[in-house]
Amino acid sequence: MNFNARMKLASGLVAAILVVAILSSPAAVQAQDVAVGQATATVLAVLTVTASQDLAFGDVLQGVPTSITHDDDAASGIFRISGEPDKQVDAYMQLPDYVALADGSDRMVISFSSTDAEYNDAAAAAPSGAGTETNPHNIPTLTLSAAAGDQAIFLGGTVFPTVDQTNGSYSADIVLTVAYNGS
Repeated sequence: MNFNARMKLASGLVAAILVVAILSSPAAVQAQDVAVGQATATVLAVLTVTASQDLAFGDVLQGVPTSITHDDDAASGIFRISGEPDKQVDAYMQLPDYVALADGSDRMVISFSSTDAEYNDAAAAAPSGAGTETNPHNIPTLTLSAAAGDQAIFLGGTVFPTVDQTNGSYSADIVLTVAYNGS
């Protein structure tokens, strides 16, 4: 076989191999498309909590327990919450076991029963208003009012002075922590 014949045969084999390779390879992409999505987020209004009225037992007598109910307009503790309307919040109330003199020299037991709190989502709610009684140790999920994003918690309790309780002004912190729960 001469050189030209061999070249034709080799060219034919290369062409045949290329045709087989092209036909056996996956189909080439004929078209492309692109979609664009977005990431979005809405930041909710800041939650604010205020203690607008202290739980005030007033003057107590040695050896005589004194109670304040959650619906006492003048003496119950009042906490006001405001935030994004119609959103749910979780609330935790840290309640003291004692009230103490400022110098720490004496303390008096304070107690909170399972019915010593009430919550109400009316914007100008008062303790004596129509709210929902609850346990201050286990406040349920609260929904801020749809109109203004308000909620109020009213707190009562009982102090138990001993028969030889030292005279003076007693106090303790009551801490309410509130956070959106994502619902």
